[in-house]
Amino acid sequence: MSFTGKYELQSQENFEPFMKALGLPDDQIQKGKDIKSISEIVQDGKKFKVTVTTGSKVLHNEFTIGEECEMEMLTGEKVKAIVQLEGNNKLVANLKGMKSVTELNGDIITH
Repeated sequence: MSFTGKYELQSQENFEPFMKALGLPDDQIQKGKDIKSISEIVQDGKKFKVTVTTGSKVLHNEFTIGEECEMEMLTGEKVKAIVQLEGNNKLVANLKGMKSVTELNGDIITH
């Protein structure tokens, strides 16, 4: 399954605890929890380019499955991560000791 496409986020599980663990202040978490982000993904084999637009914040990250990369967080902090592919529709990254899962089902992404 190819992840290439443009997706509007439909649901987020454990959003508030995840954002708190990333270090975002409560006021930003409250503003951000109802904003539906748009993710644009370009996949070329194991290489990914991901652009996530949430309100006025735009994040650009590139990674190759199984290789260490530097990813920008919502806080602006850059962290080392390794993204793995689980099955054919889940991208799993460990960031700062936390697990982030992005799952593609048809044309819907759940994070």
